[in-house]
Amino acid sequence: MSFKKTWFKVFNKEKYYKHKHDQIRKSKEKLYKEKVEFFLEKIDNSIASKKGISFLHSGHLGDIVNSLPLIKEISKTKKCNLFIRSEKIMPKHAQDKLHPFGKFYLSKKAANMILPLLKKQNYLTSVASYNNEEIDINLDLFRDLPINFNLDSIRWYFHLTGFHYNLNQKYLEADDHKTIKNKVVIIRSSRRKNFLINYRFLNKFDDIIFLGLKNEHQELKKEVPNLKFYDCKDFLEMAEIIKSSKVFIGNLSFGYTLAEGLKVPRLLESNPEFPLVYPNGDKGYDFYFQNHFEMLFEKLYSNK
Repeated sequence: MSFKKTWFKVFNKEKYYKHKHDQIRKSKEKLYKEKVEFFLEKIDNSIASKKGISFLHSGHLGDIVNSLPLIKEISKTKKCNLFIRSEKIMPKHAQDKLHPFGKFYLSKKAANMILPLLKKQNYLTSVASYNNEEIDINLDLFRDLPINFNLDSIRWYFHLTGFHYNLNQKYLEADDHKTIKNKVVIIRSSRRKNFLINYRFLNKFDDIIFLGLKNEHQELKKEVPNLKFYDCKDFLEMAEIIKSSKVFIGNLSFGYTLAEGLKVPRLLESNPEFPLVYPNGDKGYDFYFQNHFEMLFEKLYSNK
């Protein structure tokens, strides 16, 4: 901390906060000029001049799904090709030992599991693993935008191009699952749990199934002993089960991004410390408190 900043902090709080605000603003202006502006202009030129647009995304899984509304909107006038890059290393400060992919945004296994789902989307002309192809829109750029990220994470991508998709409409397609239908489907990440919420009231239901990680299933099974587990072969099958569900429940996780894209009856367990995801459109609700969770579940389960 500079002497000037320290002096203000001790003797003049008003000037300290103004100085701090000015420094943050200058830092963001510098970031925009040095790292962002050139790429935004390049994106504009590509969209204006090309019939086909190539996109690159390196993860996380939910971030890939959240970029699809933008691509679907652009696909109304352009052929859209999406490339997925695995094993891009996260910055040290962003790495989380609890994350299933360790130091990577996306593991090779997860990339292979999401490709079938992406290939199912008819607005994507082609989908493939990245192999140094020429890219028009690097969707990873959203991480460098000088904006406040505590907004609906789907909208981050709109600010790369200025194109906006109607988020009341679905942007994921999947067939109904052949055998697993009309279940209460749960995917709950251990990393984003709301400490005010429990799932014990679901014990009175027999048609509940958990998708996702086995250790997360075992953790929730302590509250819901009759909770069954299903191991999906890939994320297309996961989307099919969610598409066929009676109600989906999830927190800030990849699973909820699928439910949101499919626009199934869905409940989002919001985290008061990390509000980055919001339901858009019909039959989607978020909750912070237990009484609202139970009330909204009953509303969707009984189709009122």
